[in-house]
Amino acid sequence: MQTRTLGKDLQVSAVGLGCMGFSHAYGAPTESGEAVRLLRRAAEMGYTFFDTAEVYGTPEDPHINEALVGEALTPVRDKVVIATKFGLRFDFDSGKVPLPLIPDSRPETIRRSVEGSLRRLRTDHIDLYFQHRIDPQVEPETVAGVMADLIREGKITHWGISEANEDYLRRANAVCPVTAVQNRYSMMARQYEALFPTLEELGVGLVAFSPMANGFLTGSYGKDSRFDPKTDYRAGMPQFAPGAIDQNQPLLDLLRRMAQEKQATPAQISLAWMLCKKPWIVPIPGTRKEARMAENAGAAGVALTPAEVAALDRALDRVEMSGVFGVNKN
Repeated sequence: MQTRTLGKDLQVSAVGLGCMGFSHAYGAPTESGEAVRLLRRAAEMGYTFFDTAEVYGTPEDPHINEALVGEALTPVRDKVVIATKFGLRFDFDSGKVPLPLIPDSRPETIRRSVEGSLRRLRTDHIDLYFQHRIDPQVEPETVAGVMADLIREGKITHWGISEANEDYLRRANAVCPVTAVQNRYSMMARQYEALFPTLEELGVGLVAFSPMANGFLTGSYGKDSRFDPKTDYRAGMPQFAPGAIDQNQPLLDLLRRMAQEKQATPAQISLAWMLCKKPWIVPIPGTRKEARMAENAGAAGVALTPAEVAALDRALDRVEMSGVFGVNKN
């Protein structure tokens, strides 16, 4: 697979693998042996960028995702980039789905988190350490100071911020240079395009999570799709509501037309659109299917011209679409 550079020097595969779905939010967890097999298969396909977090897990084993990633990638550790995250925990006692998020980026919490992640990932360093969500109780300078210390100590080599805004990013970057932000970005969630000039100015990459709107842009789901509300967040996502299928049909038709022109799939077009928009954008779609892994990796080879990307942007500005999880629709 082609590679890209995040920040000044972190080289990763053009498409990364979001690992959350193996154990969290997308139905019953994948059996551990099968998850390890699929992660290793991804590495064989050319994926070199794997994204996890300390909180991706189950009530019984809240950190299992990191453990699976660590087990799977130990044989190829020197050939892959592992990103994980700190500063967030889920409220498992709430009984709600999605689980409420509780931010905590106090320095002592970060210190405990990094040691736990290193142990579970079976590594002596983390390649990219993201603050999972901004903690309103802790200043960005404080968090960045801890990151600078961890880099000096060799526990991490790069750091980033998830769901970053411009002010927080600038303040944090002034203390310890930020390699990447990880924000929700897809054809249905474009609010962070306003941040692009700042990212270019500072030399910060964008790791795009939910780049296919939680799988909706694959075109594989219809009115008869059902999700277990106890284990699958899609059960409550607006883009999967029965009425949203009809509302989003023009968007899906747009994707299918472009896919036919490019001899690609709608999923590949949704990824190629952002890959061809900026050289510093790296999407991290998640999947538990080997065929989908190969399909997503193939998006790196789908070429869209600047004119085609601009035409898609104009069409997206006009097309009617439903709300999408994680975005407040005005």
